[in-house]
Amino acid sequence: MTSSSRPSIALVLAAPRGFCAGVDRAIQIVEKALERFGAPVYVRHEIVHNRTVVDSLAAKGAVFVDELDEVPQGAPVIFSAHGVPKSVPAAAQARNLFYLDATCPLVSKVHRGAERHYKEGRRLILIGHAGHPEVIGTMGQLPPGAVTLIETVEDVARLDMPDGEPLAYITQTTLSVDDTAEIIAALKKRFPQIEGPKKEDICYATTNRQAAVKAIAGGCDAMLVIGAPNSSNSLRLVEVAKRSGCERAQLVQRAGDIDWSALDGVQTVGITAGASAPERLVEEVIEAFRQRYDVTLREIATATEAVQFKLPAALDASAA
Repeated sequence: MTSSSRPSIALVLAAPRGFCAGVDRAIQIVEKALERFGAPVYVRHEIVHNRTVVDSLAAKGAVFVDELDEVPQGAPVIFSAHGVPKSVPAAAQARNLFYLDATCPLVSKVHRGAERHYKEGRRLILIGHAGHPEVIGTMGQLPPGAVTLIETVEDVARLDMPDGEPLAYITQTTLSVDDTAEIIAALKKRFPQIEGPKKEDICYATTNRQAAVKAIAGGCDAMLVIGAPNSSNSLRLVEVAKRSGCERAQLVQRAGDIDWSALDGVQTVGITAGASAPERLVEEVIEAFRQRYDVTLREIATATEAVQFKLPAALDASAA
């Protein structure tokens, strides 16, 4: 097609989008470990939930395993950004494995909050998604039975807690801000004395990306969220887009996954990326549109992020 014969489309980029500080730190830990120790470096589970990132690190010499018994003696191993139960570093120590913990500091904050409430005699209620690695890691900070997991407002009504038992709640860091607020309100209504975190557990990046989607969704005919199907924060962005007035929202891992038929007749498409998705995938999607449309591009920013997290001391060049 010539440029004049192609349909026009407006792309609206949400900002902030893509990598957060915790994801950036986790990827740096793997890359710097490869530089420091050489390949292979083992990683327990996906370092972050993005296939492009995982494949890129694998090409550099990272070996991703399901469990520690797949790690050879003497090889370094890294724990993913989602956090792990206490049993995992304990097992690594028992085997004398050298390990690096890439758990996001904001997930570690939730872990410390859980431990504090437990030490102070409170039973923990965790708001999160069953089976998610972060939830498994958080529940694994405390003895079995110390944490009760709930996912919905309806779960609050089904809670069976002894009268007068001290309670506290914590949350997964990548939840829907609005859904979680409703669940917390239901908890406080049913258990007025329940304690919460000193500062909310949903992380700044999740909150900012959802706010950015809310700001553009109502003015878009369709929305693309770039992220992995097992990425909680990416899935929440699709939900937020739909609730904010853009029913034609779809999750894509990269440009090749776009359902172009679902975009027939649209004039404005919003684009964002989950916190584990690299910006190069956004650029790839924009280029795919340029192959089909005359594109106009603009970005709407709702926040500026400047958060950075330190690397483990073992990888700190100045410390070395």
